Amino acid sequence: MSKDNGITVYLAGPLFTQAEWQWNERLADKLREGSLQVILPQKSAEPMLQGKTPFDPKLLFRGNIEGIDAADAVVAIFDGADVDSGTSWECGYAFNAGRPVIGVRTDIRAGGDDPAMSTNLMLSMGCAEFVAVPPAERDKVGRAATEILAAVKRVLRKKEV
Repeated sequence: MSKDNGITVYLAGPLFTQAEWQWNERLADKLREGSLQVILPQKSAEPMLQGKTPFDPKLLFRGNIEGIDAADAVVAIFDGADVDSGTSWECGYAFNAGRPVIGVRTDIRAGGDDPAMSTNLMLSMGCAEFVAVPPAERDKVGRAATEILAAVKRVLRKKEV
């Protein structure tokens, strides 16, 4: 599925707070620096949230599905006491569509029913790779991006074999 112009990932994650919005932007920028093309769903939602265009949930839904279908892999942020419901849905869709999912957790709180991954069992088992950023490193977006980039490349190499 890799295009001539590189590897494309869909970045799934919550985008409801300033902190989430900014983290997603910073991570996407670092992943791009690492040679990935990043589909960031919040970009298509931005004009609607700013009142520049009418809010259209069907357009957002279709756009997110098209983004996942166009991606080689999904990078999913699993932070929070419970993983964001939209992110969870996107992971299930991606898994069923044959797109490998790389789960990412920077949250220091334990959560979910998979103690090894500190998240929901259905999400952790659906991941091709899981990146857990150590608490002391969670403010270093570049560190997370480096680990995610390596995980994406490993997963796509395995998929080609």
